[in-house]
Amino acid sequence: MEIKKLLDELVGHSCRIFERNLIGVYLHGSSVMGCFNPTKSDLDILFVVESAITDIQKKMFMDVIIALNDNAPAKGIEMSIVRSEYCKNFVYPTPFDLHFSNMHLNWYKSNPTEYIEKMNGKDPDLAAHFVITKNRGIVLYGKPINDVFGEIPSEAYLDSIKRDIADSQDEVIDNSIYIILNLCRVLAYVQDRLVLSKKEGGEWGIKNIDGKYQGLIKEALACYTSDQNIVLNHSLALEYCKYMENKIGI
Repeated sequence: MEIKKLLDELVGHSCRIFERNLIGVYLHGSSVMGCFNPTKSDLDILFVVESAITDIQKKMFMDVIIALNDNAPAKGIEMSIVRSEYCKNFVYPTPFDLHFSNMHLNWYKSNPTEYIEKMNGKDPDLAAHFVITKNRGIVLYGKPINDVFGEIPSEAYLDSIKRDIADSQDEVIDNSIYIILNLCRVLAYVQDRLVLSKKEGGEWGIKNIDGKYQGLIKEALACYTSDQNIVLNHSLALEYCKYMENKIGI
């Protein structure tokens, strides 16, 4: 399914299910940052509601998400439903009413009742999602971004993105492109307070990180923006992670 059509359907169903409780629907992530790759990117969406949604509404909405997820890009839909009070008056980690990504697909399909009951809580990742939304996000429906999202403290954003690369040495072999480029964009924020995509982070890294690792970053960047797979020098990748963690302060 064409992405615009999929997003239009998501907006239409969310309006139907949540009615006047729906404040807005916001697109963030790679699809608004100029580096979307259908084979390697997901669709990142925030749904903001005024007050708590019911379990019946959650079930209706999750059934829509699952149906549309079959026609989404390879990595699927990643979405969170958050109440407006936590968007305007930021809390960290941020409470959410419902979340979905491909990693939860089997759980929902095997036990939707348990999923609806337990898929809520607090998510440190939302700090990063909110910052990207405020800096680069697109309104798919509802109120303007600056009317909905308040200020996110820099220490909350930094903690959020640091968590994403905290286990880089353990993950770089199996998730190399993501880790290599993410380390660049975290360091870009630490050093220059830049909010970057993975692609932009890689480009920043090529200019600003020790030349010994430029080949590694260039290869990760080339693979991220194409369909090719990375051929990883394991020892260099692990050394790079240690170097970057030291520079970042982990």
